[in-house]
Amino acid sequence: MWDDAFPSFLIGLREGLEAGLIVSILVATLVRADARSRLPQVWTGVLAAIALAMSFGAVLTFTAASLTATAQEAFGGTLSVIAVAFVTAMVFWMRRSARGLSGEIKEKVTGALGMGAGVLIVTSFLAVGREGLETALFLWTTAQAAGESAGPLTGAAIGLVLAAGLCWGLYRRVLKINLTKFFTATGAVLIVIAAGVLGYGLRDLQEGGVLPGKAAYAVDLSGSVDASSWYSTLVQGVLNLTPTMTWLQVTAYVGYLAVVMTLFVRGVRVAAPKQAHEQAAPADKAPRAARRRPGWVVPVAVVTVPAVVAGLAVALGRPKPAAAQTVAVSETECGQGFSAPKPGRQTFQMHNTGDKTSEVYLVDPATNAVYGEIEGLAPGTTRALVATVAGGTYAWRCVPTGGTAVTSKAVRVTGSGAAKAVVPVSAQDLAGPLARYKAYVGQGLATLVAQTRTLAADVKGGHLDQARADWLSAHRTYSSLGAAYGTFEDFDKKINGRADGLPGGVHDKDFAGFHRVEYGLWHGESAASLTGPAEQLAVDSAGLQKAFPQQQFDPGDLPLRAHEILENTLQFELTGDTDEGSGSNLATADANLAGTRELLTVLRPLLTTRSPRLLPTVEADIARLQKLLDAAHQGTSWTPVDQLDATTRARLNGATGQLLEDLAPVPDLLEIRKSA
Repeated sequence: MWDDAFPSFLIGLREGLEAGLIVSILVATLVRADARSRLPQVWTGVLAAIALAMSFGAVLTFTAASLTATAQEAFGGTLSVIAVAFVTAMVFWMRRSARGLSGEIKEKVTGALGMGAGVLIVTSFLAVGREGLETALFLWTTAQAAGESAGPLTGAAIGLVLAAGLCWGLYRRVLKINLTKFFTATGAVLIVIAAGVLGYGLRDLQEGGVLPGKAAYAVDLSGSVDASSWYSTLVQGVLNLTPTMTWLQVTAYVGYLAVVMTLFVRGVRVAAPKQAHEQAAPADKAPRAARRRPGWVVPVAVVTVPAVVAGLAVALGRPKPAAAQTVAVSETECGQGFSAPKPGRQTFQMHNTGDKTSEVYLVDPATNAVYGEIEGLAPGTTRALVATVAGGTYAWRCVPTGGTAVTSKAVRVTGSGAAKAVVPVSAQDLAGPLARYKAYVGQGLATLVAQTRTLAADVKGGHLDQARADWLSAHRTYSSLGAAYGTFEDFDKKINGRADGLPGGVHDKDFAGFHRVEYGLWHGESAASLTGPAEQLAVDSAGLQKAFPQQQFDPGDLPLRAHEILENTLQFELTGDTDEGSGSNLATADANLAGTRELLTVLRPLLTTRSPRLLPTVEADIARLQKLLDAAHQGTSWTPVDQLDATTRARLNGATGQLLEDLAPVPDLLEIRKSA
């Protein structure tokens, strides 16, 4: 957590010390001017500034939470850039003002003493308010970058407490700090941190569609850097430097750092800072104003007003769901209680009145487009479903487990615009892709049968060197059929079973298939002992080819396998767990990647209409992984996984992990939903 807390700790310490020094000088000046009765006015202004900063933070948090994901990216990116501008200005201002801060504040206080109570309140409020607003904005942006608030808030709290202690020590004259050196050192560190925040903010603007170049990467170390390692987490948390950065991010980071740091260092040299710390000197006693206490009205007002304004901003800025309708979910009462809602964001209380766990969908009955859904709604329970509706026709589809899907009576909503919906996929939609993929598997099985027969013949003839080459070709062919494994039934265990779990391990009588032959070929077994396993492999391959056309191939398996093939690759091939001596795990991974590519080819029309940006991203990931696999392939030889250097292995794992992450939405995008 410290990696996320450090930037906030530094800003809390620095901004807290700035504000604390100002308050200390205000208090010291009033005490030495024998105007202690005016101290409540100072604290009233300070409380108002704190209330304003906290209210500002609340507005940022709750307003952003009500935006769409894309709008949140744009909103966060914009505020990150603004925060960088504020922090940069603050760093330069404090570098110039540290030595003369005491005299400037004392001059303002002396002038305010002869005026009304409100002037001193405003003086302290303005003196502290700027730091409070800057702190709130910077904390919000760092929390957004970190993806959580606990670390940044903890760091800021520690920094503010430490700053308060230092200011108390300075006020009591038990501490001496060279403020010029302190603000110079922290300013340099903050400039580096701000450069990272700028890069993060620009990335958000690219993700939000405000700026171009989202996929134009200047740096891509995802394959060689473990993003979860302690050092990577530290660098990302403190400096906001990530393994993948676009050209815009890198250019902005380097440009900001070069220009701002140069100007900052040049200004420090020109200033020739003084070494002595300037204490608050006694001020000339100003004419005493009437010793009227501001009473309780002003303090309460200045603290309450910002909170009220913030509450109104949040309330008015967030979309307001209409009063929640309670809608019944069951085979006999599906949709009861549903009436035409007003356009906008709506909350529906879905109550299962039946005796079966059910799924329920808000749909357009004409197109089957889905606007919201709840899965696993148990009997007698109620859960909220939030959806945005616009002009159109809506109905509820209830799908009880083991029961009949029922669609409620449709209602018409009058209004403009269109609500965002997920275009549903039916078994019919997947029929074409399934037919094309089955044809691909059929061709692959024909090739497999021929290759395993050749392998068996070479083993029987004692040509074991040729048999090793035959084995690799046949195994790669089988590995490229990954999306069909679920339909192969017992044939997959016979053809590609592993020794794991067998009582005798690799010497067990039930160990068979490719890995049994692999073990023998690369562990010096004789041709005679391998002839039986090799011939059985050919027989089982022919049996699978004959059985496959009649095997049940669920069309819903296609979207699932788009992700699962490479999950298995990461789990088994890239760990070397399935290596029985051939050292060909990367060849298998290459075949798995080819099978995934073929599967995405047949799914392309459906994916393109539902998520146009997904396939270009996935194809870039595939090209990156393919390049890494090609580098481990020389002629007919593949580098064994256990002989890869740490960097190459990390790159392979990272590239595969990134591809898996980008493939993760495919099953949800192409989920088959039941219809009435």
